[in-house]
Order: sequence, then C-alpha cells, then structure tokens
Amino acid sequence: MGIEGTAEDIAWQPPTTVEERLYQAGLQADWPAYFEVVAGTDLFLPTSRDLADAVPGRLRFSPFHHPEVKGLCLPVYTRGMLPPPVDDGVFERSSLADLAKYWPRPARWLAVNPGTPVETLLPAEPRKWKRQAKHGAEERQLKTLWTGHRGGPMAHGLACGALLMVNNAAIWNHMGWQSGGYTEEKELLRSWWGVGNRAQWQEILRRLLGGQVISPAWEFVLRVRQAMVREYGATPNPVAWREAAERVLLSRTAEVVDRTGRPPEFDLDADIALAHELIGQVLRYESRFRADGLLTDDGCVRSVLAWDMGRASCMARWGLGARFAEPHETEQAVLRAGEGARQVYDSWGEFAAGYVLGRCLHFDSEEFGDWYTEMVDVFRILTTDPESPWLSVPWEQPAVDLTER
Repeated sequence: MGIEGTAEDIAWQPPTTVEERLYQAGLQADWPAYFEVVAGTDLFLPTSRDLADAVPGRLRFSPFHHPEVKGLCLPVYTRGMLPPPVDDGVFERSSLADLAKYWPRPARWLAVNPGTPVETLLPAEPRKWKRQAKHGAEERQLKTLWTGHRGGPMAHGLACGALLMVNNAAIWNHMGWQSGGYTEEKELLRSWWGVGNRAQWQEILRRLLGGQVISPAWEFVLRVRQAMVREYGATPNPVAWREAAERVLLSRTAEVVDRTGRPPEFDLDADIALAHELIGQVLRYESRFRADGLLTDDGCVRSVLAWDMGRASCMARWGLGARFAEPHETEQAVLRAGEGARQVYDSWGEFAAGYVLGRCLHFDSEEFGDWYTEMVDVFRILTTDPESPWLSVPWEQPAVDLTER
C-alpha cells in the first residue's frame, strides 16, 4: 500500500479538500485517515460511453496492469481528479461500499486516481472495506474546485447556480461536469426535465436563458410593483398593488379587443383572481424571508428570473455531463446566465431572494417545508462560508463576448 509521486509534485495544487486530505494521509502513511476520506466521498469508474448506453445502470470494471505491482488494478477517481469530458470516455459514480460489494475477484489492487500526483495503490480487501465504508468522514456541503474558475465573469456565471449546487452538495464551480456519473446525469435530466437528447437539452437551455420557464404571471405581478416603486418612489401597499395589477390586465384586454375586434381568448376574471392570489403569496413569502434573513426589513423581491438563470447555469453543465453539450456551449451558456442575472439584479442577495421565491412559488405552496428550508440553510452557507463565491466573486463584472464560436 503506497502513494506514488516525484519531486515535481511538490508544487502540485490539490483540486479539492478531498484530494488534499488523501495526499497528506498517503504521504504520512495514515491509512485510517485515508480510508475515512475514501469511504466518505464518491468514487468514479471509467468506462466506454457505448457500453454505458447499451446497458445503463450497471457498474463496469476496467482493470489494467500497473508497472509497480503484480496483478490487475481497478482504477477509480475522486471527483476533483476527473479529466475533462470526452466523447467516448465516461465515468459512473460508485463508492467504497459498492466496490466492497461488487469487487471483481481477478483484480488484486484498487488504484485510486492512477496516473496523478495523488495516485495510491491499495490491496484488494473488500471485506475490510465493507466495515470501513460505515465510517466515512463527512464532506463539506460547500465544495470548491480550487483549480477551477474562482474569479471573473465565468466564476460569476457558475456562482449563479450555487444555491442548487450547494444544496446538492456538488462542486459549485466544476465546469467539466461529470458529478453524478454519466448514467445518473442522463436519468436525472430525463426524470426532472424530460430531456433525453441533445435537441431537447438545447431547447430547455434556450428557454431558461430567455426567462421563459418561470410562470409569466409571477413576473407580471412583480413588474407591476416595480413600476409603481419607480413612479411613486415607495413600495405600494397591498391594496394599491392589487388594484394596479387589475388595471393593467383590463387595459391589456381592451387593447386585444380593439386590435382583433373579438372577445379575448383568455379568461380575464381568472387572470385577475390569479394576480390577486399571487400578490398575497408574494407578500407572505417576503414576510418570512425577512424573518429568516433572506431580505432586509424593507426589502422586496424585484424579479423571479433568478430561478431560470440559476437553473440555466446548472443545466449548461448537466448537459455536458450527459454528453448532450460540447464544452464551448457550456461555457457560453454559463456566461449568458451570469450576464442575464446582472441585467436584472444588483447583488447576490437580490438574486438569492428572487431564486428562492421562484422555487417556492413552484414547489412549496406556502407550506414552508423542505423546498423553502433547504434554501434558507444554503443561503446562510453562501453568505457566511469563507469559501463562498458570493463573498469572493463581485456581483459587478466586466462585459463578456457572448458571440458563438
């Protein structure tokens, strides 16, 4: 059991805390500490994309011969050491517990991060691993790729997805996304978004970047209030807000009738009732936001477009993980998400409130359950953790070139 390396590795930068801890434990031959880290993190098995598509959901092993040991080695990688996505080579997520359960008997060694400065060769001891897997060290919820984007417009665009990434305990700034493993990424896109191919991924990303996935009714009532704030210099009371929304709907209906000479094809009374209901929901959520620190005492949500922009930042990367996207497409989409967010909001706090409100209007139904409390917890992490991009990446960024390449 040992760790491979050379003098050239002295200046090596570990990509995440996981690799840093593995490296130090290996150098010191502190194998209990080493296995605590390995047991508490995801391990990724390399495989062929064609094989993964042919029989999804099955662990595949690709043993190889290592020049330093006798017998076959099974390669696995920690998340920070995954190479950039390529067309054919993909990775499936596993764990030490899975390896202990399904270990291929011909393999005599587990090669952790082979071919890297943190390469470690472990003798095959699946029975022992089964016990060790129960005592894995807990990872931080906010994970940063230290060798990834940590400043500038790209980091800003990545940080727009941080509420969701941190909530999922994923690396917030991992551009070469493979976080859940190839098959898992495809299944999540299919089950949550109905995305099963490149064209569908392109369409949902286009709609997210255009702010076309959120309900237009949500944005309508918020824009009415913003218009009143600009006109009167103060936040309107609930009655005035509802009356103004009703007047705008009546005016729009009259314009439709004048233009077409026919009654509208929508139910005006239903639209007015919905606007009134939404205003009440927004006010109640904002009151809770203030109590929980998501808004200042006099703060209001300007827009819920953050929910689309934040998810667009994530969708760009998910598409790469599922191999529906090319790397340059992911980069452009992340930049566009950041640029779109900066056109609407003036700070990370404003962006966060808009994102959480959109999420709650869609999922929470004023239950203030997990859909809401999860976001409160993540918001507090992102506004206090020293590694948070919201503390290190300024909201204001220089203009970026968004022309397609």
